[in-house]
Amino acid sequence: MKVIAVIPARFGSTRFPGKPLSKILDKPMIQHVYERAKEAKELDEVIVATDHQEIFNVVSSFGGKVLMTKTSHESGSDRMAEVAEKVEGDIFLNIQGDEPLIEPNLIDEIVRESKKYPNSVITAKKQIDNLEDVSNPNVVKVVTDKDNNALYFSRSPIPYNRSGKEIVYYKHIGIYCYPREILQKYVQLPKSNYEMCEMLEQLRLLENGFNIKVIETNYDSIGVDTIEDIKKVEKILEVMYK
Repeated sequence: MKVIAVIPARFGSTRFPGKPLSKILDKPMIQHVYERAKEAKELDEVIVATDHQEIFNVVSSFGGKVLMTKTSHESGSDRMAEVAEKVEGDIFLNIQGDEPLIEPNLIDEIVRESKKYPNSVITAKKQIDNLEDVSNPNVVKVVTDKDNNALYFSRSPIPYNRSGKEIVYYKHIGIYCYPREILQKYVQLPKSNYEMCEMLEQLRLLENGFNIKVIETNYDSIGVDTIEDIKKVEKILEVMYK
């Protein structure tokens, strides 16, 4: 089975325009993400999917593979689906373009799970250690059944702990592995009710009967949304590179 990792890289972020080109330790962020993904052993190809010529040129300059995609896409999944129309592959993995610390071992684990469950979308969760994150709407929570299939994703604390007993909450890690056929079907579906309510596109899959299998990881995603986030990532990378 041929596995393609796609890193969507949109230039026109409202909060942080040109974010993929932001320098982290003298390298553009998109290069950090690309090089981390290339360390994964289960991938056949890594492709940056962008809508902007400058990002295209930068990725080309460091030797990365990049495809120009439409500016009209609303989500990374839509952009990845366009890549799937142009590139042969059986499994397509969506890697967030603003996670320069993405863990190659997690990528490999998700791909192996995808090969075991070819009729499911695969994603990940991490136990929440900071209780403030439970009530933070920017931290997406997930609940799963006994076989690690997703029941629901929410920005609210789920489950609601009426019992008052100690309970474990899980944060959703936003990395997705799609079988090609499911990806193509998914992006053709209209936005669903819960998706529009919570502003979480993965709920469209659940509302339309697709299975999402969730693996547990110790990796905690650190996305870059602000200049301050870049400074945090730089400190972590400086320790890693020593």
